[in-house]
Amino acid sequence: MIQRSKGYSWRKSLTIADIKEVIDTVKSINKDLIVMVDNCYGEFIETKEPTDVGADIMAGSLIKNPGGGLALTGGYIAGRADLVELISYRLTSPGIGKECGLTFGTSRSVLQGFFMAPYVVSQAVMGAIFCARAFEKMGYDVLPKYDDVRSDIIQIVRLKDAKEVIAFCQGIQAAAPVDSYVKPEPWAMPGYDDEVIMAAGAFIQGSSIELSADAPIRPPYNVYFQGGLTFDHSKMGTLKAIQYMKNSK
Repeated sequence: MIQRSKGYSWRKSLTIADIKEVIDTVKSINKDLIVMVDNCYGEFIETKEPTDVGADIMAGSLIKNPGGGLALTGGYIAGRADLVELISYRLTSPGIGKECGLTFGTSRSVLQGFFMAPYVVSQAVMGAIFCARAFEKMGYDVLPKYDDVRSDIIQIVRLKDAKEVIAFCQGIQAAAPVDSYVKPEPWAMPGYDDEVIMAAGAFIQGSSIELSADAPIRPPYNVYFQGGLTFDHSKMGTLKAIQYMKNSK
């Protein structure tokens, strides 16, 4: 199993070339091993996807890149037909698989979102580059650098302390189209070792192709910025984050 995106780690996300190298190595040892890629945050960043370079199966979320900000919920699984069929038996039941199942009227938003996704992702990437350059100029470490090759939409900014992390996220929230009046605070979120703060005033709850930011409250105080359905909105989020950090001093 390969996770393309960096998660809460200070590392570059894996490029398609990196993924190909791993898969080629694995398959050279045992060609029958199944390679699965968690493709979240990486869709439409490059001209190829993991299944183009030997991944047997890949999966991702429709409230991230491939939903284009329109899909209301759900995820996708793509790859080898026999593996997709086996997975579908877990979704419904053996023998039924993909032949039956509800879409709850979401087919139009899923397909329209998928159609819009490459453009929306390009806007989020531009926003991440803007954020990286702005904070570089302010003297902060960032990953990736503004001119680095990118393999996902996530931008890490290494801040000085918890107070700056909270102010950054509150600035992102203030730029949101929904619940902009809310001030997010760190809390003991289930599944995390540290308190986590999350900022997202999105039209679709939990959507991280929309403008959002989150961070575990622990040294070295990395905050993770992503999304923006338009470059202008992503840029406004960066400026609001800077404004709130300055006002908190």
